[in-house]
Formats: sequence, C-alpha cells, structure tokens
Amino acid sequence: MGSGKTTAGKHLAKLLHYDFVDLDKVIESKENKSIKQIFTDDGENFFRLLEKKHLEKTFTYTSTVISCGGGTSCFFDNMKLMNENGITVYLQMNVKELYSRLKNIKQERPLLAGKSDEELLQFIEEKLTEREVYYKKAQQIIRGLNVKADEIARLFKSV
Repeated sequence: MGSGKTTAGKHLAKLLHYDFVDLDKVIESKENKSIKQIFTDDGENFFRLLEKKHLEKTFTYTSTVISCGGGTSCFFDNMKLMNENGITVYLQMNVKELYSRLKNIKQERPLLAGKSDEELLQFIEEKLTEREVYYKKAQQIIRGLNVKADEIARLFKSV
C-alpha cells in the first residue's frame, strides 16, 4: 500500500503497449461496492475471498499489467499462483517512505482510516514485517522510491 503500484503499472502498461488492470477497481466494479464498503459491510475475510476469485480470473488475460492490492499476495496461495501465471514485481520501500506517502491519505484506505499518526507508523511497520516474506517471493524486486516505469519495462523485455 502506497508503493506506487498503480502509477508505475499504468506507465509500464503504456510503455509495453499492454492493457492495465487495477484489481481493486475490478472488484469494486463487479461487486458494485467500494473496497472500503466491502470491508465495512462484510469484513476483511470476505474481501480476501472476493479478491482471490477476481485475481484468478485475471490469469486468462494476455498482454496486461495487473496492479494488486498490498495484501493480495499474502493470502491463500495467491503469490504462488501469480508467479505461475505471470511476472511478479515487488516495489520495495521502507517504513518511513511509506509513512510519508500514506499519512495524508489514510482516511481513503480501509485498513488505515481512523489511525493516529503514531498508530499508522506502527501499523506500517507491523504490516511490512508481516507481509515482506510474501513480497520477496516476487520474481523481480525493484526499489520503489522514484521508480521509473521504463526500468521495469526493461526487466519485462529481458524475461
């Protein structure tokens, strides 16, 4: 969350002449609810099941860059499936960098809404520690701060 997946993904898709799909937007469109509303109404577990269902549908796509939510790779066997069905990229950032990006938009994020700045910092530290084991299973790990889409495109062209 906050690493720039959507921004970099859109630029990458353009450079590669691919389609771009944001998995969260697909879920919102298909479920006729915002991610925040799904979390509020049905809880995170229900959301993660929806997320897996819609992720699996993307495996039939060709020439498409798919931006997944920050937790997608951490549930079920999603990371394994993503690695088997495409090229995965982890935009790696540290806690301070993520905090600086997320502190002013935390109300827009269901898992961050209502947290004080101190709670947000602690949350980012905990989640990054918990999730990085999954993120590091990505086929490509790229320093996310100020990443340029053409750097990622070069990786795709060499694979």
